[in-house]
Formats: sequence, structure tokens, C-alpha cells
Amino acid sequence: MAEDNQLDLDNLDAGLPPAPLDELAPAQITKELEAIYDIPVQISAVLGKTTMQVNQLLKLGRGAVVELDRRVGEAIDIYVNNRLVARGEVVVVEDRLGVTMTEIIKSERV
Repeated sequence: MAEDNQLDLDNLDAGLPPAPLDELAPAQITKELEAIYDIPVQISAVLGKTTMQVNQLLKLGRGAVVELDRRVGEAIDIYVNNRLVARGEVVVVEDRLGVTMTEIIKSERV
């Protein structure tokens, strides 16, 4: 068995796959995931989208309103590294905008 600060590679050395995360205790899962904690990810909150022609885009000026495909109160999409992961609502935190997640999107990934 590995010491607390080392990854247990006994199964890999024996040619066996590592244990699935659902078979590990929470403390073990945390220790196993520590290696990825410092990896940066890009998070985007998309209020809505629209399509327009270039000539319409060039006519836009200060104060122009661009109509989006969402209604007021409708959930916004939250992307992590360009992958849809959740939906949420816009909130105000002190003097900044934020997003609260209301639904996690489970993707079928092989």
C-alpha cells in the first residue's frame, strides 16, 4: 500500500486498471483528484445568441440593441472549455454580475 502522499500504482504495475472512483472513500477521491486542482479552465455564461448579416452588424452603433434568442427569466447556458455543463440564472453579487447554477447537464461521454 502506498504512503498517504503517494499515488497507489500497485494495480497499474500488475496490469490492472485503477479502482473506479465510486469504490474509493471520499478522502481517497480528494487525494486522487489533487493533481488536477490547479489546471485552469475557461468558464462562459451565454445569455443568448443571434444571427445577423455583416451589413447589419456594421450598422450597429453605441446604444444599439441586439435581440437575443432568450426571454427574460429563461435559464442561461454555462460552458466549461466550450462544453455545455449547466444552466443557471444571472445574479448580482455586490456590484458584479454572477451566475448561479440551477441545473447540471449530464453528458453521455465514452
